[in-house]
Amino acid sequence: MAALRRVAALRTELRLCGRVARAAWGLSPRRGYALSPAENSPTFGFLLDIDGVLVRGHRVIPAALEAFRRLVNSQGQLRVPVVFVTNAGNILQHSKAQELSALLGCKVDPDQVILSHSPMKLFSQYHDKRMLVSGQGPVVENAQALGFQNVVTVDELRMAFPILDMVDLERRPKTTPLLRNDFPAIEGVLLLGEPVRWETSLQLIMDVLLSNGNPGTGLATAPYPHLPVLASNMDLLWMAEAKMPRFGHGTFLLCLETIYQKMTGKELRYEGLMGKPSILTYQYAEDLIRQQAERRGWAAPIQKLYAVGDNPMSDVYGANLFHQYLQMAKHGRAEELVPGGLWKQRPSATQSCASILVCTGVYSPQNLGSTGPAQGGAEPPFHGHRDFNFSPGLMEASHVVNDVNEAVQLVFHQEGWTL
Repeated sequence: MAALRRVAALRTELRLCGRVARAAWGLSPRRGYALSPAENSPTFGFLLDIDGVLVRGHRVIPAALEAFRRLVNSQGQLRVPVVFVTNAGNILQHSKAQELSALLGCKVDPDQVILSHSPMKLFSQYHDKRMLVSGQGPVVENAQALGFQNVVTVDELRMAFPILDMVDLERRPKTTPLLRNDFPAIEGVLLLGEPVRWETSLQLIMDVLLSNGNPGTGLATAPYPHLPVLASNMDLLWMAEAKMPRFGHGTFLLCLETIYQKMTGKELRYEGLMGKPSILTYQYAEDLIRQQAERRGWAAPIQKLYAVGDNPMSDVYGANLFHQYLQMAKHGRAEELVPGGLWKQRPSATQSCASILVCTGVYSPQNLGSTGPAQGGAEPPFHGHRDFNFSPGLMEASHVVNDVNEAVQLVFHQEGWTL
């Protein structure tokens, strides 16, 4: 019943943030607010998801164009700091910025874009290690941009040890090649995004972990702890042009974790998990927002962040978790949520992070499986990663609106800004 009440509340809020909200705020489809506050120095900024919020596949969502007409001034500059926080990672940062610039008609700089693996720059203790990298697209270039200078791709490993990849009959070697003993040991694993051939990547990553980085050999007992594993993008699902969500990298991670558990009886451990809903990703985004405000000469500190997304598990959960972190940081208890001290904490003026859920992507009020109860009134399945506890409160958005344009209008109204 509690879950049903939450869904009812979400639906009510959605209506209020739609037609009813327009009437309450004095909006019409063609006219903005009749407010004219001083807007010289913003005290808030936006963290915008991309897939399902601004685009669906390669198509821009019309509401995104409306939103950016409000966000950009007559000189073509953003009126407030904006950072694009995506769990995608199979593209170069500058390429993603160019793609967004073309789609939105607004200049987007590379340092406004956070890919799922961007915070891996902070893991400098692994940058000189020989790392196996999994993903697709420019994986080597991405790894090098993050600071990893000695990487081996899954394809390179397969070519060095062709007998390891046996699922595809067409790719099996016709003869048995000589085993190599000159291949340097692998010292860790980088999981940057979903690969194309899952069976090959799963097999070879397991070979590396079970052989302690020497896949051409065999060990009687699998080492534990295993080699360090860094992973980004925990999304089980994401939204493209199809009517139903598609598998994300979180599904690949689930496969790898399950296989490792089944084969060893132990849990696959991560030295770092990045991308939303990781607090580290939001700390990284907060720092970019601050830098952006400084470059623009905005003197007032950025005190509020508004995170707009379509995925309750990554976007809403992550924003709410970061808000919780900010509240705990005020009382010196932030280490309880972020152990290890990877992030060099600067004095932060940010006081809050509000989550805004849109209905143009993974979440839909008609698709109750995304946040509401499953059939029969049972609690919905938890789509989050194994290492993030299910907390219903963290999956409740501060606001639910139809699209990103309504999200921008909502925030501008709350902050007393004109449209």
